[in-house]
Amino acid sequence: MIHPHCCSNQNMHSLDSSLCPMIFATLVSFFLTLSHSLTLQSDIEALQALKLSVDPNMIPPSSYFTTWDFSVDPCDNIGPKFLGILCSSPSNNSKSRITTLELDGAGYDGFLPPRIGTLTELTSLDLSRNRFRGPLPDALKNLNKLTKLSLSGNFFTGGIWTWIYRLKKVERIDLSENCLSGRIPARISKLRRLTQLILSKNEFSERIPNIYALQKLQILDLDSNMLIGSLPKLPPRLRTLRLSHNKLTGHITSLVNLDHLISVDVSDNWFSGPINRGVLALPRLSHLNVSFNQFTKMEVNNYFGSGSRLRTLDAQRNHLRGHLPVKLVNFERLEVINLAHNQFTGQIPMAYGQRLGRPWRTLFLDYNFLSGRIPPEFGPVAVRIRGSLANNCLSCPLRIPLCRGQQRHASACHGVTDG
Repeated sequence: MIHPHCCSNQNMHSLDSSLCPMIFATLVSFFLTLSHSLTLQSDIEALQALKLSVDPNMIPPSSYFTTWDFSVDPCDNIGPKFLGILCSSPSNNSKSRITTLELDGAGYDGFLPPRIGTLTELTSLDLSRNRFRGPLPDALKNLNKLTKLSLSGNFFTGGIWTWIYRLKKVERIDLSENCLSGRIPARISKLRRLTQLILSKNEFSERIPNIYALQKLQILDLDSNMLIGSLPKLPPRLRTLRLSHNKLTGHITSLVNLDHLISVDVSDNWFSGPINRGVLALPRLSHLNVSFNQFTKMEVNNYFGSGSRLRTLDAQRNHLRGHLPVKLVNFERLEVINLAHNQFTGQIPMAYGQRLGRPWRTLFLDYNFLSGRIPPEFGPVAVRIRGSLANNCLSCPLRIPLCRGQQRHASACHGVTDG
């Protein structure tokens, strides 16, 4: 497309006189097309502004942007034009409006212009997996019909607190893998239709706000930020909770009330206290990662486990003490266990041997202070098991694969008993 400033007074003298009539003819044709377009003029201008904001050298030949030909109407074309755009069907004499803007992840390098806020009929905006940068414009608050907002995998900066709470109809927000910072605004709890909130891999700080009012929220992913403080009261319908790689503190006991949880990852924080028996007993929980924290105790009740859906338990690199929890064998679907780098003592329960390969397929107990002989089943089936018993105080024959690697020096095992 040839832009009007190409024939400004400053550039006119440098143009060959034979080219200007052609340029003016093109411009006249272009504006006549707009004057008879089905698409609302402000929507067309917003699309133009978005394309102009991108470095043309970063538009691959086969990308969506190469199909954006403004000599035709965005909402009145047949064929491969304006890929990534969907429009509303006009009624009476009204204009068509852009309702969906979903770009391909082609690596577009640019910024998001404020004029994006004039696309007020948008229900879906997806610019993910590109190289957009700079602050997100406050004009996004005008997109109050959005149900999906995905800007993940870019380089956006700044905060979100001035506009995000205005998107009252939004159901899914994914702003992950950017450089966004500041606080997560408490007014985000006004987004009562929200089912997914994904803000991972940014630089958000301060405390997680009270979002209990988000009663429809099923996925909360805030991992890899700089969040501090304790867990707030969380929405009751959460199915996925990801808070890893932050600076969160306190206990996780409040999770026992979230009966819909399927996957929990709170690894690499500063949580302490017990891994509560109620958390392990959550009826739908399949994956629990509490590794790289400061937990001191794992509570497993005798009557919990039967019928449990728990498949993965990762509690490595904590400060867990006492004997290994024998009642883990009651978790009938448990397959992956990692209790390495803790302070467990005593013998490996004989019942653990009966679970190897049935269904346990991964068992890491290395870097503890376990002592005594290993259960006999660890020998013949160990070749089918991933894991390690190294760096304990065990009598562990090196011919057994799980025993490969040194045990602790006798001086480090002084006072460690088998009981």
